[in-house]
Amino acid sequence: MSVLDEVIADLSAEGDQLRATVAGLDAEAWRTATPAEGWDVATTIAHLLWTDEVAVLAAGALSDEGKQAWDAVVLTAIEDPSGFVDKEALRIGAEAPDVLLARWDAARPALLDALRGYPDGQKMPWFGPLMAPTSMATARFMETWAHALDVYDAIGVRPEVTDRIRHVAHIGVRTRNFAYANNGLDAPAEEFRVELTAPSGALWTWGPAEATQKVTGTSYEFCQLVTQRIHRDDTDLKAVGDDAEKWLTIAQAFAGPAGGGRDPR
Repeated sequence: MSVLDEVIADLSAEGDQLRATVAGLDAEAWRTATPAEGWDVATTIAHLLWTDEVAVLAAGALSDEGKQAWDAVVLTAIEDPSGFVDKEALRIGAEAPDVLLARWDAARPALLDALRGYPDGQKMPWFGPLMAPTSMATARFMETWAHALDVYDAIGVRPEVTDRIRHVAHIGVRTRNFAYANNGLDAPAEEFRVELTAPSGALWTWGPAEATQKVTGTSYEFCQLVTQRIHRDDTDLKAVGDDAEKWLTIAQAFAGPAGGGRDPR
């Protein structure tokens, strides 16, 4: 199995888990507020399905007709770069639950097919840098997982945590320098050592073993932190070195301006 196939399988499984959860909710529960300010369960699913649909359009930009459709999305984004994503989520989220599920059920497999069929060695257009299909699949996994946490928190569900979250942890480590830059700071020149315990009990590591700056703890809390679903003070993550500790206060695995994060419990 290729790396792309592995990520696609995990993305599919993560989406299946969330889909099964929301499909069992009544209409009132779909309007339950999530920890994301201004968003309810329906808005969250609307955002996920919209992003899947847009990613399919990005993958289709190889053709002239497809490029026109993708360019139209980009022009809309340019008109309101800081608000268009939220506006689309809120607009689509006003639809009935069965409509949202039908659109998501169409968008999810369409995206997976588009990623599998994308030409080898080519990258897809996106709102930031071009993305390889594996990177796109990994980013979609991260966002699906993070927004699913909001839904589960809202309705009081505790789903199984699996080793699939390694994709989120990997992005979290790889975006260290981005987090510094996003906060107007210079990133440390030294690589950090990151050691995380997986849900299965395995040890996941990044960076040189001899690094003086180090982060250790559970992968679940690290993934919550880098997707800003938990406050630093509410984790048991350990940092060795001032730079490593600073990183844990600004970590951000997703694109966009520096997020406000969550308040401490």
